[in-house]
Amino acid sequence: MQLKDKVIVVTGGAQGLGLEMARMLAQQGAQLALLDMNAEQLAAAKHELSGQTTVRTYVTNVADEASVETTFAALEADFGGIDGLINNAGILRDGLLLKFKDGEITAKMSLQQFQSVIDVNLTGVFLCGREAAALMVKTGRKGVIINMSSVARAGNMGQTNYAASKAGVVAMTVTWARELGRYGIRVGAIAPGVIRTAMTDAMKPEARDRLVAMKPVGRLGEASEIAHTARYIFENDFFTGRVVEVDGGISM
Repeated sequence: MQLKDKVIVVTGGAQGLGLEMARMLAQQGAQLALLDMNAEQLAAAKHELSGQTTVRTYVTNVADEASVETTFAALEADFGGIDGLINNAGILRDGLLLKFKDGEITAKMSLQQFQSVIDVNLTGVFLCGREAAALMVKTGRKGVIINMSSVARAGNMGQTNYAASKAGVVAMTVTWARELGRYGIRVGAIAPGVIRTAMTDAMKPEARDRLVAMKPVGRLGEASEIAHTARYIFENDFFTGRVVEVDGGISM
């Protein structure tokens, strides 16, 4: 798929990796539909990118079925259809499964802590992927769905909820690739390692240095490198049902 003039939806598109991927898409001439919970950040993203391409924004809770269905109905009305989706919206609520001290269980991961991550990172991907695929099939537009996973999908201490959600994203990616290929829809996933963001910039230097030391490339990843990977998946018409790990060689 050549991105020029294609309509691409980006969830969590007003900040972080989502905004960086939106920048890449704008540079390639794609039209953008940015979904996010934060109206102020959506307005700022639209202001930044609208000089390059058509940008429409939608305040959307990806974990809420009615919100997602309403947004995709608006997308159809505004654009006539879509050609791609990046399922990027996600949250962290890290914590150990339990803490044990002096013979007593002192803490446990709460159901809310677990479920909130599943709701956004897994159910949100399901809902947006379902509605995007339905709109592509309905309008007869072949397209691409990219789901954001993580190298943490293999399991990582303190991330029972996050790892489970990101493993589920990969399972859905493979399933959708098999189901939707008959309609000309390709589905892929990206599994980033630790990427330099405002959060990593705010870490204590010694903690950040430990992360860097774990990577054979000797540095953290850049958001632009994840955006480059998304472009590759969009443009390579033989790519589907696979996960690209962009982690600098780290094994979690």
